[in-house]
Amino acid sequence: MGGRRLSAALRIGLLGGSFDPPHLAHLALGRTALQQLALDELRWLPAGAPWQKAGRVMADADHRAAMLAALLAGEPRCVIDRRELERAGPTFTIDTVRELQAERSGFEWFLILGQDQYAQFHTWRDAPELLRRLTLAVAGRGGLAPQAPPALAGLPQRCVLLDMAPTDIAATDIRNRVADGQTVTALVGERVASYIEQHQLYSHQPRNTTH
Repeated sequence: MGGRRLSAALRIGLLGGSFDPPHLAHLALGRTALQQLALDELRWLPAGAPWQKAGRVMADADHRAAMLAALLAGEPRCVIDRRELERAGPTFTIDTVRELQAERSGFEWFLILGQDQYAQFHTWRDAPELLRRLTLAVAGRGGLAPQAPPALAGLPQRCVLLDMAPTDIAATDIRNRVADGQTVTALVGERVASYIEQHQLYSHQPRNTTH
């Protein structure tokens, strides 16, 4: 579903996150978006200092970008965009979207989200402008349509469903498993697991519950 083109414009998807660490559920979401949206390009946007995660110390930006590159090795049409890592101050999606659309006109843009992010979308900076600028592609569960938060109900928006199987992989659990000395290869893949082990990431940090 979702792959039929409505125009000749090239389609670009945006998939952001702290990727601390990136894991196989991120990869599954990216592959689903590429297929179901018929994307010409999927830009992965590792966040520098995401405002939603203020107060939690993340792995160094270069480590997170390197892990993402390891996860995406050999994946077609995937591009890692470092602009949010290199931007000073808190990371806001609207700033990135404005920059990208100024650089590349005439494209059809999709912002890829999970249902949990969509439920809080009204709290994002300049959310109405984001809704005007691109189509939201929300990963649903079992074919269920995305549920818009009441605060967005009256705003014009383009929203499509990404239908994918549920997953219980979470970055918080991965970090806690590493801190406990457990293997995480089944959750992040061999290349990312090897990188984490090589650089001793998450091994000495306290357990936490922040995603």
